[in-house]
Amino acid sequence: MYRMIQLRNSPHGYGAVVKTLHWLTVALVVIAWFLGTFGDDLPRAAKSAGLFIHIFAGLGVLVLLVLRLLWRAVDRPPPPEATPLGTSIEFLAKLTHVALYVLLAATPILGIVVQFARGDALPVFGLVEIVSPWARDKAFAHSAKEIHEVLSNTLMILAVFHALAAMVHHWVWRDRTLERMLPRIARKRATRPA
Repeated sequence: MYRMIQLRNSPHGYGAVVKTLHWLTVALVVIAWFLGTFGDDLPRAAKSAGLFIHIFAGLGVLVLLVLRLLWRAVDRPPPPEATPLGTSIEFLAKLTHVALYVLLAATPILGIVVQFARGDALPVFGLVEIVSPWARDKAFAHSAKEIHEVLSNTLMILAVFHALAAMVHHWVWRDRTLERMLPRIARKRATRPA
C-alpha cells in the first residue's frame, strides 16, 4: 500500500520539500568543500573542471538557500522535540541554525568575490558567464580566498556538529529529531531494531 508524499511540514515531521532542499544542500556543500580543499591536488587536465564544479556547487547552495528561506516563510518547521535538557538546548539549536544559514550565504558570496577579484568571469551553471565587474587585484583575491577558506571550514565543522547533535538526539535521547529529517526509506532503516 502506497502513502501520499507529504510535501509540507506537519507538527510531527518535515515535509518532502524541506527534506529535499536539506539533503541537496548537504551534498552540494560537501562537493564544494571537497573540491575547494583538494582541487589543487587534481591532475592539471582536471583542475578547470574541478573549479567549474566547485563554483556550480557554491551557486547551487545559494539558490537552495533562497528556496529554503522562501519555503520556510510559507511552511513553518515542526516544533522541536522535547529533550532531557529542556528549552535551554533550544537556544543553542536556533543559534546553530542561524550560523549555518549565515555561512551558507556568506561562503559562496565570498567565493564569487574571489572569482571576480581574480579578474575572471563567473560561470553561472554553464549557461552564461558574468564578466568581472572590476579589474584584477591579486592581493585582494588572495585575502578574500583566505577568508572564503576559513568560512568554508567553519561551515563544515558546524555542519558536523549539527549532524553529531542529531545523532545524540537519536541514539542517546531517543527522540525523533533525526528521523523527522530522514527520507522515508532511511528512516525505516534507522528505526529498525538491531
